[in-house]
Amino acid sequence: MLALAAGASAAVPLAAPSAAASGAVVGGARLASDGVQADGGAALPRKLTARAWLLADQDSGEVLACYRAHQRLAPASTLKMLFADTLLGRFERTARHTVTDADLAGIPSGSSLVGVRAGVAYSVEQLWQGVFLRSGNDAVQVLARMNGGVARTVAEMQAKAADLQALDTRVVSPDGYDHPGQLSSAYDLALFARHGLKNPDFRAYCGTGAARFPAGGGRTFAIENTDRLLSGTYGVTPYPGLIGVKNGYTSQAGNTFAGAATRAGRTLVVTVLHPASGHNSVYEETAALLDWGFAQGGSAKAVGMLVDALSEGGARVSSSGAPHAGARASSAGGGPGGWGVLGGAGAVVALAAGGAYAVRRRRGREASAPER
Repeated sequence: MLALAAGASAAVPLAAPSAAASGAVVGGARLASDGVQADGGAALPRKLTARAWLLADQDSGEVLACYRAHQRLAPASTLKMLFADTLLGRFERTARHTVTDADLAGIPSGSSLVGVRAGVAYSVEQLWQGVFLRSGNDAVQVLARMNGGVARTVAEMQAKAADLQALDTRVVSPDGYDHPGQLSSAYDLALFARHGLKNPDFRAYCGTGAARFPAGGGRTFAIENTDRLLSGTYGVTPYPGLIGVKNGYTSQAGNTFAGAATRAGRTLVVTVLHPASGHNSVYEETAALLDWGFAQGGSAKAVGMLVDALSEGGARVSSSGAPHAGARASSAGGGPGGWGVLGGAGAVVALAAGGAYAVRRRRGREASAPER
């Protein structure tokens, strides 16, 4: 029994207009604008090809620059930040769980895996390392099952998104895998990252470069963080002061990234979604935006704000909540492993009913590092 903790790209992404564009805009009206938003300071980096991006100050929440901040796009594994925001602290780090075949049933084919095996006992800490370092959908599934099931976890994630006022986000699966209607935005992902970085466990996990993972029979194997700005792999230079956070890749989403770095006592949060080219572009554009932000000091004026969570005293921002493509609740309900579709702005509707849900197989795989 687990003890509760005390207080406990070439591909075309899914996209849809944000609800923010048709009502009050979370974070400020300029964040719904289509063009680049920046005031003061030097010119922004050239060759920014991402379909959406945002740069903000971690402490103040000021958005320093952005492009299509509320554009709804497929998030890939960056959605795991919301999974961590929702479940971190639910179980003690040292608690152990012996994985069963049922725990691993229904993981979508083609998922990124850390190598969780049935019959092996894992600590909660090891499972979270599998989530953050290797983006393991198997580790996500086990933690979700421990939490009472995938459908329940999806519902809790949607509720967490509503509390964080991440109104562009629709959760279908807890791992960020490609599913129709699973969407987020550069703005919402920045909210997830900013909130998570206030949690020491989140901060420690996302900044871990390497760890040992159980292989069964008392053996372990090495796992390394797939964040190339942290690990310095595949020709990417490690970024000075990088805290980490989360990268992702799917054929629907292309490359996605949410990161944070500290320099001279200042921490910046950045999100970059779907650069036009693959390979290392998402890391290069992230580094360029961070360099620009740190170079500005106080000269760049805020163009918006990352709002505070309602549970932390944040002022509620209303939105029209107009339905968007792919966000309506599916009558089919659950899918493999109990995935459910949630729709409606601020709504928390878990569809746990049976029925097959067609999982989109990935049409491509990034040859150097198939991060999903």
